[in-house]
Amino acid sequence: MGKITVDTRNRKPIYEQLVDNIRQSVLRGELLPGEQLPSVRSLAGELAINPNTIQKAYAELEHRGVICSLPGRGSFISEDIAGLTDSNRERIVSELTSKLAEARDAGVSRCDAECLVKTVWEETT
Repeated sequence: MGKITVDTRNRKPIYEQLVDNIRQSVLRGELLPGEQLPSVRSLAGELAINPNTIQKAYAELEHRGVICSLPGRGSFISEDIAGLTDSNRERIVSELTSKLAEARDAGVSRCDAECLVKTVWEETT
């Protein structure tokens, strides 16, 4: 399982950091469908934060369909994460479209934009 972290100096609430961290780990394939998350108590001890904060993050993740909780067994990554990946892809395409339009309007040439996309793409693969 990927490392779950929080930054106590970040202005973003800790439970939101946990939600984002776990969600991104699922999207990157670091956390797989059916994989069990740490218990609330163990993760709270590991991160030195209040267990209620972990519980709030897990409740939000369950509400979003990222995890499912089984009484007495724990919390697991949802078997059906297709909706999560689809909505993430749609959000990214929308943001990218908007930013490309901004770049065009700011005078960035198509050639420069294509070169930038190619450079970024090659850096990550």
